[in-house]
Amino acid sequence: MTPAPVRILMCSPEHYDVNYVINPWMEGNIHRSSQARAQQQWQQLNTLLAAQAHIDLVNPVQGWPDMVFTANAGLVLGNTVVLSRFYHPERQGEQPHFKAWFEQQGYQVHELPEDLAFEGAGDALLDRAGRWLWAGYGFRSLLEAHPYLARWLDIEVLSLRLIDKRFYHLDTCFCPLSDGYLLYYPPAFDTYSNRLIELRVPADKRIPVSEADATQFACNAVEVNRTLVANLISSELQARLEAQGFRVLTTDLSEFLKAGGAAKCLTLRLTETALPAAEPVAGVSQRLITLEGHLVDSNLLNEALDTIVEQGGSFQIQRLNLGSHRQNTSNVQLQVSAPTEATLATILSSLIDLGARLPEDSRTQVLLETVTQPGVAPEDFYVTTIYPTQIYHQGQWVSVSQQRMDGVIVLQDRDQTSPQAYCCLIRDLQVGDRVVCGVDGIRTLHKATQERSQEFSFMDSGVSSERRVELLVEQIAWELRRIKDRGGKTVVVAGPVVIHTGGSPHLATLIREGYVQALLGGNAIAVHDLEQAVYGTSLGVDLGRGRPVKGGHRHHLKTINTIRHYGSIAAAVEANFIQSGIFYECIRHQVPFALAGSIRDDGPLPETQMDLVKAQQEYSQLIQGADLILMLSTMLHSIGVGNMTPSGVKLICVDINPAVVTKLADRGSLESMGIVTDVGLFLSLLVQQLQRLGRPYLKPVPPLPVQ
Repeated sequence: MTPAPVRILMCSPEHYDVNYVINPWMEGNIHRSSQARAQQQWQQLNTLLAAQAHIDLVNPVQGWPDMVFTANAGLVLGNTVVLSRFYHPERQGEQPHFKAWFEQQGYQVHELPEDLAFEGAGDALLDRAGRWLWAGYGFRSLLEAHPYLARWLDIEVLSLRLIDKRFYHLDTCFCPLSDGYLLYYPPAFDTYSNRLIELRVPADKRIPVSEADATQFACNAVEVNRTLVANLISSELQARLEAQGFRVLTTDLSEFLKAGGAAKCLTLRLTETALPAAEPVAGVSQRLITLEGHLVDSNLLNEALDTIVEQGGSFQIQRLNLGSHRQNTSNVQLQVSAPTEATLATILSSLIDLGARLPEDSRTQVLLETVTQPGVAPEDFYVTTIYPTQIYHQGQWVSVSQQRMDGVIVLQDRDQTSPQAYCCLIRDLQVGDRVVCGVDGIRTLHKATQERSQEFSFMDSGVSSERRVELLVEQIAWELRRIKDRGGKTVVVAGPVVIHTGGSPHLATLIREGYVQALLGGNAIAVHDLEQAVYGTSLGVDLGRGRPVKGGHRHHLKTINTIRHYGSIAAAVEANFIQSGIFYECIRHQVPFALAGSIRDDGPLPETQMDLVKAQQEYSQLIQGADLILMLSTMLHSIGVGNMTPSGVKLICVDINPAVVTKLADRGSLESMGIVTDVGLFLSLLVQQLQRLGRPYLKPVPPLPVQ
């Protein structure tokens, strides 16, 4: 039986021009297209395709130059068409003209809701065997349209997220071919989409193209019965296609590339069939969430929306109530969509971290799974953050204790009247522990922006340059004095750069004067501090003169050896072998310290904990109850401490490397601050400022003006 002839819809480019910019290809091409060349190139394409299929024409309309790109008229399957809802106003006027044409031809026309963008066969391509529909989203079409396609066309829809703005439509980078072959440009898609493609299309059927071919719109091709018509294809790609039995024809379409289209964009296949679907389905999952607070002032709403999109989802604002005055809070309800349940769960988890809440009218109980293997959490465990967290269990919100980042939540409810929940590291899980999983019944508590301490308001997440160092040091000095006067706790995390930059005597002064209640670091800072106390050098360099000392490269090993002879730093201090320095002051003033070892450590010193797990535990114990943590030029130790510190603790990271302070300032805490400067200079200025204070704490310095 002879198959029915293929029908293709085209539109003459009588009114074609580049009149506006709605994609990257149009930039710089306003009114630079030749009408004569465009007409000639379109006619050449029409002639090539007419030899393979029957060409139908829709009349062009003055004022709508992009009607020539008929791929965006709609999506056709059998006698049904889903009409496009154009994203940009510049093309929305095309819709009634395409609708009239389809109705005149006797098609059953479906129209999406007005606020649901979908751009037809430019973003929806049938598998040539009719097994499923590939549907793109990310730039022009919305993910929320995909369930409509599945229902109206009775077909399985596979959602692919586009991430390269040059390939704003699916058909610009993706071309299903006969016999299950696929021509596509993988970098145009996110990781999940590439994985989905690989699961559905065998490796020997996938034909990835180079960037050079992709930018010539090699994938924007029209295939009819194994004849492929495209703008331009490299000789290497053409040879590969021909080896698979395809006939390749190329025709110059450069005038249309100026508007971001080529062969496929200029055509709409009208004869499309599909195999009967076992179940029409679009793998789109949706949930409602609410956000409340100072959404605009704190940029929280933008951050939430960016999080949804960046993680492969889509959103629709269901309700938005903005506060009428600055002090009023706002709230928004969003419908979040994702291509899979797993992707949606990841997005929701990130939104919960930002303070979003699932609707509480259902009061969904938290999901608990039991640990069956020591040190191994259930697969779908919830990952904790620094923010105070609550879980909904047995009709009540239970606060989670021992809050920290990158842990799990364990619930103990042996006493049914008073369940308890706490953060736990995965390695510490025991068989029988009940771990919180999924995202239901979980909320994090964030302070509103206006509730931050005005006395320390400059601690707004960010990085300060050196021009503000003296002002910031003044504020920090007042805060240290206030913490000391009220019996609070300041923890210092320090690296060996403190010694190398001459900061040792200043940090020692802070400890001696009672401004430091715990010290964390590695083997190196202790070795170099002790070396300086004994030999006056650090790594063999005389810090007073800035010159290497002859034979000084042995000093640090000699220091380690002597301390090991005494058995501990404390014993060396008691024996008067160590008479100055940071660790001398720690011993004399009973300031606890923890030293975490690493693979590069010499010695190590007797106090250095080489068991990493035990070192983490010691760090965690010492930061409990901290009001402020001062991090001084030690990236790894600072990051480790930051991860185990709950929200509400002020963090100050000082480093000459902006990348280090940025990483700590971006941890998500409103109380974190990075200062880019020499740590020795910072400590010197800090001690000078504290000495200037001299008298009991009276009142804070007025906060810095917002810049």
